[in-house]
Amino acid sequence: MLREEELRKIIGQLQDPFLHRSLEELKAIEEVNIKEEKSHVSLRVGISRTNTPEQLQLQQGIVELVKGAGAKSVGLRFYELPQETIAAYQDESSSQADSLLSSGSKTTFVAIASGKGGVGKSTVSVNLAVALARLGKSVGLIDADIYGFSVPDMMGISKRPVVRGEKIIPVERFGVKVISMGFFVEDNAPVIWRGPMLGKMLNNFFNEVEWGDLDYLLLDLPPGTGDVALDVHSMLPSCKEIIVSTPHPTAAFVAARAGAMALQTDHEIIGVIENMAYFESVKTGEKEYVFGRGGGEKLAEELRVPLIGKIPLQQPDWNEEDFAPSVYGDDHPIGRIYQTIAEQVLNIIPVKA
Repeated sequence: MLREEELRKIIGQLQDPFLHRSLEELKAIEEVNIKEEKSHVSLRVGISRTNTPEQLQLQQGIVELVKGAGAKSVGLRFYELPQETIAAYQDESSSQADSLLSSGSKTTFVAIASGKGGVGKSTVSVNLAVALARLGKSVGLIDADIYGFSVPDMMGISKRPVVRGEKIIPVERFGVKVISMGFFVEDNAPVIWRGPMLGKMLNNFFNEVEWGDLDYLLLDLPPGTGDVALDVHSMLPSCKEIIVSTPHPTAAFVAARAGAMALQTDHEIIGVIENMAYFESVKTGEKEYVFGRGGGEKLAEELRVPLIGKIPLQQPDWNEEDFAPSVYGDDHPIGRIYQTIAEQVLNIIPVKA
């Protein structure tokens, strides 16, 4: 027979992964309901930071212990501990002194933004990050498009991050350290979260990941001016931005909204990239302007920033052994264009001393 007192004692020995105190000491086990006829146990447990990989590990530990005590099924809900409880047990050594968001950080943040989807913003983010790494810089990339994450697939990343101690170790590919919501969902499942939960996950990407010393951290923002973009603007007041558009006048018009948002929040726009600028025939060398012309120049002029690159339509070269369907090689014509763009970025925002 399952007993509440016994379950509380068993579960209470587990520790909050961030405060390093037992659940019993934190008085974090709020509810224990037992349905004897079904051998089912329902629990409500507090944790200092919800929606993290550490929460998942704690969840697995609780379920194993409760099933080991005789339950056939377990229902588990987490809630965030009160701030006064967290403050009372907060370990000073786990402060954000070494965080990328601390005042002493030498990392330059560069957000890649667009007014609308479908303009190739993620492709630009991935290849600019790789180009900067090829120039010998230490580069990280956050796939901040939490609903529409695509970076792991674009870079041909099949493995997932590991947790070492209290930190998530990002996956490295082409010399770029990568973190994405795509690493934390199963089977390409949809992410059905509200705005505040998205903000917490984004904050975890900054504070709970072992980035090491980075020269540049690029953020592939979701299109438009929604919750995640607002969170980035509030978290990173000194962030630089690159706006991506196509040559079509309407796309440039919509992209101007993202630029206006950046300016209103004191983010510095360092340039515009025109993607899908033209298609060049391999046979004739003739350029066809599939999406029109002039959008990039018009947007750059409106935002009063340089047009730092025009990228044509052409598929990268890749093979099954080194699968990376969106990364251009350094000897590919478009790869060389990205290299030129990366050099311009370094001139505009040099590595911090």
